[in-house]
Amino acid sequence: MVISFASILVAIAICGWSRWEIVLFACLTGAFMTAAANAINDVYDLEIDRINRPHRPLPKGEITPAEATVFSIIFFLLGVLSSALINEATLIIAVIFAALLYLYSASLKRRVLIGNITVSLATAFAFIYGGAAVEQVKNAIFPALFAFLMHFGREIIKDMEDVEGDGQDGALTLPIRHGIRPAQILVTILLGTLILVTQAPFFLGIYGTWYLLVVNAGVNAVLLFTILSMWLKPQRSNYRLLSALLKADMLIGLAAIYIGRY
Repeated sequence: MVISFASILVAIAICGWSRWEIVLFACLTGAFMTAAANAINDVYDLEIDRINRPHRPLPKGEITPAEATVFSIIFFLLGVLSSALINEATLIIAVIFAALLYLYSASLKRRVLIGNITVSLATAFAFIYGGAAVEQVKNAIFPALFAFLMHFGREIIKDMEDVEGDGQDGALTLPIRHGIRPAQILVTILLGTLILVTQAPFFLGIYGTWYLLVVNAGVNAVLLFTILSMWLKPQRSNYRLLSALLKADMLIGLAAIYIGRY
């Protein structure tokens, strides 16, 4: 929720500020949609999480699947409502991705790469959504591309971590269908491409020197470490660590984009 809220906030900041209520409704849409998607995902992943993440509230029995489903419906509706208070474009984007996020949990997640691409697109469109809120979508293109590549790579790493539980649930993820090595190769390609693409805004004159410094020292150094560590230590515990590291690295990426305007 925090990353979605921050992604849209940064998107608006780099695209052009608007009235405070527009900013608030846009950021709330991201937070509401993320909360709803996480809840419904936990419902459909209950049997997987009994193996992979037994500490979560649903596997522990702290809440019921019915309660989590109601929570998800309420927050999807709140997300759509808040988007409707901005403009027609934001409403259309919110409705489309509410449906996609539900389908992701219900079925797409269990198909090779399709689920990974869906959730990565949803994350990338947080920036497009922020740009649409202030009617400056073109300024959100590079941040959206960065988000897509990083989340796609992280999604594959999470699949590598979750092989045991996903396999017992019948999910056909890339590492289950084709093995760990092809998954490692794809992560390397995605994160390697991201490292190269992050240089483009500086050389195109879109972002300044501070962006280049922060993105290389704070983001790309972590991406290189992730690639090397994934190959040198192909263990579930390490995949979990790398997934968490990439999630934290996204916040540094947001900071690089924000200060890059100056």
